[in-house]
Amino acid sequence: MTENAHDNLIFDWNTYERAPGTKRTVTFDDETLRDGLQNPSVKNPTIEEKRQLIRLMDKIGIHTVNVGLPGAGDRHYDDCLDLAKTIKDEGLSIDVNTACRTLIHDVEPVRRIMDETGLPILANCFIGSSPIRQYTEGWTLDTILGHIDKSLGWAAEHEVPFSLVTEDTTRSKPEDIARLYQHAIDLGAERLVVCDTCGHATPQGTFKLVSFIKNLVQESGKDVKIDWHGHRDRGLGVTNCLAAVEAGADQIHGAALGIGERAGNAAMDLILVNFKLEGWIDNDLTHLHAYDQLAAQILGVEIPANYPVFGHDAFLTGTGVHAAAVIKALNKNDNWLADRVYSGVPAGDFGREQEIGVGPMSGKSNVLFCLKKLGFNDQDENLVNFIFEIAKASPGLLKLEDVKLAAEKFLAQ
Repeated sequence: MTENAHDNLIFDWNTYERAPGTKRTVTFDDETLRDGLQNPSVKNPTIEEKRQLIRLMDKIGIHTVNVGLPGAGDRHYDDCLDLAKTIKDEGLSIDVNTACRTLIHDVEPVRRIMDETGLPILANCFIGSSPIRQYTEGWTLDTILGHIDKSLGWAAEHEVPFSLVTEDTTRSKPEDIARLYQHAIDLGAERLVVCDTCGHATPQGTFKLVSFIKNLVQESGKDVKIDWHGHRDRGLGVTNCLAAVEAGADQIHGAALGIGERAGNAAMDLILVNFKLEGWIDNDLTHLHAYDQLAAQILGVEIPANYPVFGHDAFLTGTGVHAAAVIKALNKNDNWLADRVYSGVPAGDFGREQEIGVGPMSGKSNVLFCLKKLGFNDQDENLVNFIFEIAKASPGLLKLEDVKLAAEKFLAQ
């Protein structure tokens, strides 16, 4: 089947009657090595492991990486400096940013790293903005504005590029957000980082909030970018990222495998998958699986078997009807068809492939496929029936090695 012949095989309700949007660049900030490391169940990678992950970030087209909080102590400063030097020395395309409290003490180390590396480094200066945070801390809005004025003013004076990160933006009053962001814009902020710190927002709330801030920026007349930094306490991390872009966000933050404080951040890997499928980016994501595997290894976490796209079971079927459809597509010598007939995500675009296993829910087509893949005669009806009966009696899906051993045992009789 030719490529054009595929055009009418899938009707896409996702884009049906969608208003055409403005074509613009969406960029990504990887928080795995900063916010991600706040997850209580992960281990802190070695500096070489961090370097390896950043190289893969660069390879899959992530635009900027948060390397940590250099003002938190010597070890943190040294790691941030080392990673910035690695990016500079190896000629990587990825840009560097850091986290900073709205304190001169935190911004000053960024200036020193810039001086040592010659790289521009964005200082993401954060402070809480919601009424509940203000009440807990004993702050007034003027208190917050004072912290912003001192720290961002120092950054502007010393030519450190900066953004204002308002923690808990999704539970903050519109008038407070407007005052804080307008002050940051007046001081010369390059970006405004909108945070769903507690994973409170719904897609509708995300859209309304980002739209509100987009209007604020447009009214200022300044070229200031809007970032969305979301958590997934309600399981809406990636969905909210889609809504943020629809509303006008320019950059999306995420972390590998969705790690982060509590339930974690929006998952960078799934953000990239969904943005690719939406046609918003054209990154080569065939190394995205390797990025997830390395992240899992160096952070000491497991990728759940049913994790979308990159879990063990994501493209594995043991069901007879599903497998039969995939096999029929393969028999047409049509890999495009086989990759989509029972999958909403084309495995090949993300470094994976469709897999067929044998188990209690399988049909004989599953057995035929596995025997052929293992190099056995799939026309031997007795062998097929033997494996089929073993599969039907098994409590779960057989490993290919189990099928191989069973076939060899039968043939040795």
